[in-house]
Amino acid sequence: MAKKSSGNEHTSSKITSEVTDQAITDTVRTNFMPYAMYVIRERSIPEIDGFKPSHRKLLYTMYKMGLLTGPRAKSSKVVGQTMTLNPHGDAAIYETMVRLTRGNEALLHPFIDSKGSFGKQYSRDMAYAAARYTEVKLDPFCNELFRGIDKNAVDMIDNFDATTKEPLLLPTTFPNVLVSPNLGIAVGMTTNICSFNLAEICDGTIQLLRKPDTTVDKMLDIIKAPDFPGGAYLLYDRDKLRSIYKTGRGNLTLRARYTYEKKDNCIDITQIPYSTSIELIMKRIGDLVKEGKLKEITDFRDEIDLSGFKLTLDLRRGVDPDKLMAKLYKQTPLQDDFSCNFNVLIDGTPKQLGVIEILKEWISFRMECVRRELSYELNKKQDKLHLLLGLGKILLDIDKAIRIVRETELESDVVPNLMEGFQIDQIQAEYIAEIKLRNLNREYIINRIKEIETLQKDIAELKSKIGDDLKVREHIAAELREIKKKYSKPRMTQLIYGDDIELPEPEVEEENYSVHIYFTHDGYFKKITPQSLRGNDEQKLKEGDSVLLEQDAENQSELLFFSDNAQCYKAKLSDFESIKSSQLGDYIPAKLGFDEGEHVVAMAVVDEYRDSDNILFFFENGKGVRVPVNSYQTKTNRRKLTAAYSDASSLVSVLYERKPMQILLVNDQRRAISITSELIPLKTTRTSGGIQLINLKKGQKLAAAITNFESKITNSSKYVKNKLPATPILLEEFDIEKQQIRFE
Repeated sequence: MAKKSSGNEHTSSKITSEVTDQAITDTVRTNFMPYAMYVIRERSIPEIDGFKPSHRKLLYTMYKMGLLTGPRAKSSKVVGQTMTLNPHGDAAIYETMVRLTRGNEALLHPFIDSKGSFGKQYSRDMAYAAARYTEVKLDPFCNELFRGIDKNAVDMIDNFDATTKEPLLLPTTFPNVLVSPNLGIAVGMTTNICSFNLAEICDGTIQLLRKPDTTVDKMLDIIKAPDFPGGAYLLYDRDKLRSIYKTGRGNLTLRARYTYEKKDNCIDITQIPYSTSIELIMKRIGDLVKEGKLKEITDFRDEIDLSGFKLTLDLRRGVDPDKLMAKLYKQTPLQDDFSCNFNVLIDGTPKQLGVIEILKEWISFRMECVRRELSYELNKKQDKLHLLLGLGKILLDIDKAIRIVRETELESDVVPNLMEGFQIDQIQAEYIAEIKLRNLNREYIINRIKEIETLQKDIAELKSKIGDDLKVREHIAAELREIKKKYSKPRMTQLIYGDDIELPEPEVEEENYSVHIYFTHDGYFKKITPQSLRGNDEQKLKEGDSVLLEQDAENQSELLFFSDNAQCYKAKLSDFESIKSSQLGDYIPAKLGFDEGEHVVAMAVVDEYRDSDNILFFFENGKGVRVPVNSYQTKTNRRKLTAAYSDASSLVSVLYERKPMQILLVNDQRRAISITSELIPLKTTRTSGGIQLINLKKGQKLAAAITNFESKITNSSKYVKNKLPATPILLEEFDIEKQQIRFE
């Protein structure tokens, strides 16, 4: 705006500001997306060689400093040199170095041989010493990172200020991307790659080199599971691992390892999950002790020393160490999940890949490295052969060569005159002209020419190998076998399977009292106290639903729910809240986390797993079986049992047998037999199909199995059968209508 002063009029300079409208999508595209892509590609996500740029720049700097074979250098010197390639500050570079050292124990195969204090991966508070106090050099294992790097195996690019060159990738001779663990948080994505055992990865890669169509299950037999530097136990779940191997995503459960010292009545925890730290564990244990939820422990302390990790728990007299550990696994990070998310940069593009896909991408990358390395050697040999072929031409007349050189007046004319005199090119002539006078003898020249045949043979082999995928693959396989033999280590992380996973279930003191329970056809469950039930016997049910089971029980009893997928879901009555008759109750498939589309078909109440008690199963095909109830007992708080009963035929009914009882079996044609439960065979295998109990004609099926039926039908004794299978008798029509028996 123009302003006027009180004196002479003048026009001030105009100040203008223009505001232009811009779509938010354009703003994100022009301002945010370049930043996001930089973080993804240049900071957080590893490439197929298994390294982020910060790792690669540091290791390459140490390689160029001669630290692969020379003595250790001060860490501060290495950090300073690395800033030539990585100008992000000395602190960030040193932190990167710390994680790669042997002293930090973060890697199964450390890349840096260290001297001094570098902290520990399992402790967030154990600080590393300053860079001026520590010393480092490359571990001999790094030979496998740089093999071929000086033979054009990978592209070399300018550093940030174009003053030197650095490798775009490292030509790793093994799939380091799956051997070294890697965590990265980018913009909009993360990566969390667990480590695998080097020997298993080498074997799995060799298998893929020979049979690219190898299945996930076959690979699971070779690469059994991840292997973590911290050791501990891995709870083996083949289905989970299969999913991770296919998709690159999923969770693994790790559990601490411990020993019990009977003499001192203490537990020594010697290995913990890779995903946690000793400080987190001790804080959680301390909180539980303060809350009065961990009375079994009198003291706990960190006893980490030069011999390694140790967390000691002093126990009260009479405490069962296994039960205590089961409780700690449940309530502390002594059992923790590792979340796998295999995001890898492939040609600059982030991709989530499974184990086999990652190995195939690495094989493709490594084949290109090998071809480039072989091509480099081929060119060198061809150049040498070219020189020797020129040398061979002067063998015929050495005196002529000497005469040409002696008679040439100008030095610049020596090479042209040799080219003309022997019909050779400039490169060959330059080589001949540089030969020392003492070597201008027949013996020297003949010895050099003898190399021609060897070179020609080597060149032919190299050309053959470069052009043959099978030969390149065998070359890579041979390298992997050599690496396995030289550097492999036993598994750090032990696998525990099935029943080995289970520990004695920690005792939970729940108040015990009498309750009345209802279970309906549609899968609803109610727990009602006698006080609430008194004077209110009418139960609210969903429309069309009816009560399938009604009985008295104790609050500490256990419930077994059988689904139509032949699975058993376990729960405690104490897990359910007491409700009123006017409420629908808990829907069991939702409450217990049934699989999608799975329905509950039967329930049994277990107050104690007695050897004399059995569970009776009756199927639509007329067969039945008795299974001991202790077949469903587990040592831990295991909630789901697969293969809980035979799936050969649909389940009709489940009955709980404490003593022999009379059972009425009714088919869908209203024909019935009455048998004693003692006639049904007892099988210890849960999936046994049993024997035929009732004869069924084609198209017929068993409809119901009923107890306490004597008062509901007249002359019940006429249906009694003592031999199996038995032919059913038609129920009298008036008995059904009068008693309104429901056979569903």
